[in-house]
Amino acid sequence: MATIAVRSGKQITKKEPIAYSELALRQNAGILEYCRTSTSALSGSTAGIIGLTGLYGFAFYFLTALILTVLLLWKAGSQWPSYFTSRLALLTSGLFGGLFTYILFWTFLYGMVHVY
Repeated sequence: MATIAVRSGKQITKKEPIAYSELALRQNAGILEYCRTSTSALSGSTAGIIGLTGLYGFAFYFLTALILTVLLLWKAGSQWPSYFTSRLALLTSGLFGGLFTYILFWTFLYGMVHVY
């Protein structure tokens, strides 16, 4: 992941603005979207194969999205502000776009395994 905060060699005070690299922000958003889409497809396949239905299937998606966020924050460590602007944006970015991918794989594999 690319570092987005640009800082000078001295300590940052509260009045000094932090400059963000737009290129690094876009790169990190793209990586996050790729991770979210891949995780959604994998968890949707898992939910379909094990036969989750109804609210249990949706709860499984939100659980896997939360686990992905925790793993990304763990990977970034204490330097997470260097990679993301906020933790909330990391959690909610692409959440509902990934939901559509999840539902696609969930229903397809559920139908293939349990209906046919």
